[in-house]
Order: sequence, then structure tokens, then C-alpha cells
Amino acid sequence: MAGSRLPRQLFLQGVAAVFLFAFASLYIQIPGLYGPEGILPARRTLRPQGKGPWQQLWETPTLLWEAPRLGLDTAQCLELLSLLGTLLALGALLLRQLRHLLIYLLLWAAYLSACQVGQVFLYFQWDSLLLEAGFLAVLVAPLRQPPNHKQPPQGGLAGTSPHEGLPFWLVRWLLFRLMFASGVVKLTSRCPTWWGLTALTYHYETQCLPTPASWFAHHLPVWLHKLSVVATFLIEIAVPPLFFTPGRRLRLAAFYSQVLLQVLIIITGNYNFFNLLTLVLTTALLDDKHLAAESGNDHHKKIPASWPKVLLNLLSLLLELTVVGLLAYGTMHYFGLEVDWEKHTIHSRTTFTFHQFSKWLEMVTLPTMWLGGASLTWELLAALWRWTQVQGWLQKLCAAIQLSIFGTATVAMFLVSLVPYSYMEPSTHGRLWTGAHRLFGAVEHLQLASSYGLFRRMTGLGGRPEVVLEGSYDGHHWTEIEFMYKPGNVSRSPPIVVPHQPRLDWQMWFAALGPHTHSPWFTSLVLCLLQGKEPVIRLIQNDVARYPFHKQPPTYVRAQRYKYWFSQPGEQSQWWRRQWVEEFFPSVSLGDPMLDTLLRQFGFQNKSPPRARSSNNTLAQALHWVRKHLSPLEGPTLLWGLILAVGAIRVIQALLGPRSSRSSLHPREEKHRLAPKKDLGAATNQAAPAPNSCSSGSQTTRRKK
Repeated sequence: MAGSRLPRQLFLQGVAAVFLFAFASLYIQIPGLYGPEGILPARRTLRPQGKGPWQQLWETPTLLWEAPRLGLDTAQCLELLSLLGTLLALGALLLRQLRHLLIYLLLWAAYLSACQVGQVFLYFQWDSLLLEAGFLAVLVAPLRQPPNHKQPPQGGLAGTSPHEGLPFWLVRWLLFRLMFASGVVKLTSRCPTWWGLTALTYHYETQCLPTPASWFAHHLPVWLHKLSVVATFLIEIAVPPLFFTPGRRLRLAAFYSQVLLQVLIIITGNYNFFNLLTLVLTTALLDDKHLAAESGNDHHKKIPASWPKVLLNLLSLLLELTVVGLLAYGTMHYFGLEVDWEKHTIHSRTTFTFHQFSKWLEMVTLPTMWLGGASLTWELLAALWRWTQVQGWLQKLCAAIQLSIFGTATVAMFLVSLVPYSYMEPSTHGRLWTGAHRLFGAVEHLQLASSYGLFRRMTGLGGRPEVVLEGSYDGHHWTEIEFMYKPGNVSRSPPIVVPHQPRLDWQMWFAALGPHTHSPWFTSLVLCLLQGKEPVIRLIQNDVARYPFHKQPPTYVRAQRYKYWFSQPGEQSQWWRRQWVEEFFPSVSLGDPMLDTLLRQFGFQNKSPPRARSSNNTLAQALHWVRKHLSPLEGPTLLWGLILAVGAIRVIQALLGPRSSRSSLHPREEKHRLAPKKDLGAATNQAAPAPNSCSSGSQTTRRKK
């Protein structure tokens, strides 16, 4: 069986990259969102309740409690955490030695700390997904990295610890939960567009932040949109159980189907780091053999396979063909696929009812949990078998301790995840083992496992609702306040901002779906604009000179609700069409009784002033200096600059790596390198140490296979 050493390294690098994007993107927006002059000051969320420090930390797990000891306010400490998180993630991405358990623990703790004060601007499913994936990275990351010149041979046992594959299985289980639940909720929501297979005829136009490619995708033929919805259901509901199949070809086919879906979403929508993180999770479907970890063995003379192996391969092929045939038949049967040869189209429709789907979901939810349990049991047995191959009583004892700890943690995480996974089917949730509920309740505030279900319902079926802010000096002549990223000017093309997430623009999209009273933060935004708060203005236009009221704050502010549609092909110089619908927020000014009433209602009036901090604090001055130099950069510019810098460093590492590794070989190692392959294999097996052994100087020997 092929190993998972390279996929684990890819996963750890990928998680580090996503943390890098998340922290850097958040850092740019902290003053406007959470600063003393921000929309939702972070200090409002952390108020000591007279409890002990450890109880306070357990109930609200955030490192920001330590801000006063550092002489910083809450927002400044949040900036410090974001900067440290960015640097740690960058280091883990570039240096293998920093892909350590403690580094990922710090990254997870820092992001959890931010989420505790993030309020509505950090209440997104991908933030929860990053926290869960980040904690899994803590379990997957090695305790100690082996030296570069003593890499364990791929596919073998030498240099590996028995427990190493166990936590990585949880990544596969997380990917299954994410994709399967995302497909199921589309149908359990009873959204008519998903049931009618017309969801994508609205999606590209009504999603939060479209890309230029969204315009072109929106104008594809309707039959192709409907067929794409069928493919989405196939990839999200039918394919995920194949994640646990022992057949490599089926598992790899599942991998490429998930990659295809995520890449298409990235091209047609600005979903920040979400799809990138999902791609990182798909590494759990790969193995060393597929990633050419054993390419050195390709030149060996092929040995004829024995008849039992040939028979096993034949049965495996028959099973794979059967699965592919069942998927094809099920897709054609349940979605009524018919080819119209005259019009060169494919017609599709759902041939099952909501009642039938609900019964099917009730029937399969619990078996999918048993499928996960069976797969985990197999991984545990495989780990136990690897432990029996460890030689030497000290090494065996150390391996047993590690296997016990990580095995228990893996089983516990699996049990915890069953509770949020069962939310999609209420009857199964009620029948779930009470021990799993108690375990989940004990750690729920740590966000170790969450429920998922993306694109549950299509919004904006009659046109995408959009809130447009306006300002005026006299109350008669109004000027629109245009945001950097969300639709506004009908002549401006949709931007490309991935992997950055402009969190105010995202919440403006949600606010447009209902009355302003459903989004209390909007009243605070209006107050900040009337007061001319520069940190908030920079969320709207980073170049303050482009903000229409940069010289003097507007006397009046109001908001209108419009409906937007993509322009039709042939309309020159326009990407959008729009129509006024209604007033979203009435015209108000400072001291307006209605504004004061709303501020009191939502708890924004009479806000306690921030505590005065010493301006001589060296740490605060350093944070101010960094902010001063980075504030002119827009979020996408900063993140793409980091991407280019990482790419350049990787190129340099690739160019210098082979030369430096050759020069670092000692004469004795050079002699072994030139030795015959048979002798080299024996020497390697004797010299490769277990990377997580208790004694750094201990070495394990392996029997020849």
C-alpha cells in the first residue's frame, strides 16, 4: 500500500498558505472593522466578568486577554496576532523545519483568538473550516523533522512512526463531511432553483463578488447550466463515499472531480481562501505513488505478478467498472438525461420527489457514519500492524505511547465531528450516541468541528439586491459612495480579489437580503461615515482621495436598495443593468433622533471610551510603524505580493537546493551514494531514524522484505 508522506507535506504546506492569506487579509481590515474608530470595536466583546483568568480563558478562548499586560488595546493586540500569524505561516510554508506541531498550534490559537472578537465579520463557514483544518494540521504535523539527507524511503517503514497516517485520515473525513453536506442541503432546503436544476442561471449573477468570468458563464446556454447542476450533485453527493474506497483509481477519480469543481468555482467567483482550503483538503485522497514518490523504482526490472495478485487486480478492475456504471446509470435515471441530437443539447430534470430524497437521506446518514467508522478502524489496525514491525524495546515503547495519544485523539475528533455532521438529518441527530453529544458540548466553544452546507439557497431570483450608500451636504444633491469591490458603478468590470476577503463588502451583500434592522452593524457604519472615520473609509476606498467626501464628511447619509442584472451581450461599456427598488436606510445626520434611537437599540451609543495607552510603548510604536507602511496597499495587492515573494523564494530554493545538498555530502556519504543499489538500500534501512522517537539519537532497524 502506497504511503502518505508527500500528501501530508502538501497538506501542511497548504494549510500554512491558507493561514498566510487569512491573517494578511484580516490584518489590512482590522482598524476599520475592530479598531477604536471601527464599525464594531473589538474591545466591546472582551469585558472581564470577575472570573479567574483560567476560567475566563476557557469560556472565551482568546489570547487577546493578554493585551493589557502588553500595554496594548484589543485591536492593537489583534494586529499583533495577525502579523505573528502571517510570519509563522510564511515560515511554515517555506521551511520544512517549521512545519512543526507547535507552529500549527500557535496558528490555530491565533485565528481562534481573532474569531472570538470577530463578531459578524468572522462568522463565515470558511473561518470555521480553517479552524477545524488548522487543528487537524496540529495532529498531522510531526513532532520532529528528520534531517534532509536522511529522508525515509518512500513506501517503506523505515524512518516513519506507526501513528503518522491516523490523524491524516481525519482530513479525508472532513472533506467528506464538507462536500456531502454541501450537496445534501441544496435539496433539503427545498430551493426551487436547485430542484429545477436552474440554480446556475442565477448563481453567477447573484453571488457576492462575481469575477469577469462570471459574466461569460452567466450567458452560457440554459441546458448547459442545468447539466452543470447535475454534475454538481454528482460530485458533491455521489462521489464523496468513494473517498474511503480501497481502490486507488476510484479514489483518484474522486480527487480529480473535486479539483475540477473547486477550480471552476475559483474562476467564476471571489470566494477568498475557501476553495483553496478545499483543494488543500483533497490532498488526503492522494498517496506517495501517485505523486511520483517511487519514481526511482521505475527503472527496476518488472517481476511477473503471481496469479493471486493478477486475480485481485482483475476483481478490483471489475469493481471499479461496476461503480462507474452505477454512477452513470443513477445519474441518467434520477436526472432524466436525454440527448437531443437535432439541437445538440442534453435535457435534464429531477425525477425524484422531496419525500423520496428525505427518506433516502434518513436511510443513508447513519450508514455514512458507519462507513467512516469502518475506514477509521482499518487505519487503526494498519497502525497497530506498523507498530508490531518496530524493533527495539525502547523504540517500541515510544511508538506505543505516541500511537496511544494520537489514536485516542483521532477517535475523539471523529466522535466530536459526528454531532455537527448529523445536523443535516434531524432524526439521525436524535439517535446519535449521547457520549458523542457530551463530548461535542465540552469542546464546542473551541470550534474543533462544525457543520457545513454551502450555497443552500439561491438568492436574488428577480435580480441581485444591492445596497448603495449616498452622502450629501444639503440633503438635496446626493453622491453615491462606491465600494472598491462590490457592484456599484454599472460600467465597472467585476474585480478579481481572491484570495483576499473584503469582509465589509461581503456583509453588504447579506444586508441587502433583508431590512437594515437585521444588520445592526449597518447603523454603526452610517455613524462612522457621518463622523468621517478614516479607518472605515479605507474599507470602502483604500485610496482616500477617491472617496467623494474625503475633504469633509457628509452632513447626511442614506442608503438605497437596487436590483442589478448582468448586461446583455452587445451592450457597450456596461457590465451591469440596475433598477431602483426602495429606500434601504433613511436620510440621517449627526444628532438625528432616529439615528440616536437606532444606536441605543443596538448598543452603539454611549460606548465606553478606550483606555488611554502610553504612547511610549515600544511595541505599540512598532505596530504603528508597520501599519503606516502597509496601509497604502489594498488587500489583493498585499496578498498577491506575498504569493509572488513565496514563488520567487521557492524558485531560488529549487535552484540552490540540489547544489547545496551535493556539497553537503560527506566523503563517506558520497561513497555510499556511489555504492550498488542493493548495498545502498541496506545502508538506508539501517541508518534511517524514526522521526518522532523519544531519543533523538535512537535508530531503528528494519527487516528486509
